[in-house]
Amino acid sequence: MASKKMEKHNLILDAALKVIAENGYHNAQVSRIAKEAGVADGTIYLYFKNKEDILISLFQKKLGDLVGQFHSSIKETDSADEALRKICEIHYTMLEQNVDLAFVTQIELRQSSLALRKEIGLVVKTYIELIEKMLRQGIEQGIFRANLDVKLTRLLVFGSMDEVVTSWLIAGRKYSLTAQVDKTVEFFIQGLKA
Repeated sequence: MASKKMEKHNLILDAALKVIAENGYHNAQVSRIAKEAGVADGTIYLYFKNKEDILISLFQKKLGDLVGQFHSSIKETDSADEALRKICEIHYTMLEQNVDLAFVTQIELRQSSLALRKEIGLVVKTYIELIEKMLRQGIEQGIFRANLDVKLTRLLVFGSMDEVVTSWLIAGRKYSLTAQVDKTVEFFIQGLKA
């Protein structure tokens, strides 16, 4: 996409994130997204097929950015336990700093259609695979137990972090999410260590 077109595309996605977080996916009207983005209603359809396409694109962009941060951060680490800490730290920090994204990923996604959840699941798969790679690295380094069921453990790690964020939102964000990193990582390491 040309720079100006990409800029407008991202502007619409940012507006959609805000509108969906405030109103819920089902109550978020395309006209409200257009108004928030400062574009005409019809402009939305030049970039997206429908509201589902907006949500899928939103997840592709935001989770793509998140996975990109994980990859960059993990390259700087020498050990799998350090990589696990970085993953948890980035996950919690990014969602604490972007509450709208946290609401959309943690609350609204669960209320969407099965077809939409499947599409978004493809985006989440790259994140799950990254966790799996980190677990395998830990086994190879002798940091994590050799008998780990890596396929199950990757889901447990992701699911645990996911639940901590959901609980933080439901509790009204009364505490720091990033302050939970040390306790979360300690819990993971105790279960994973060789």
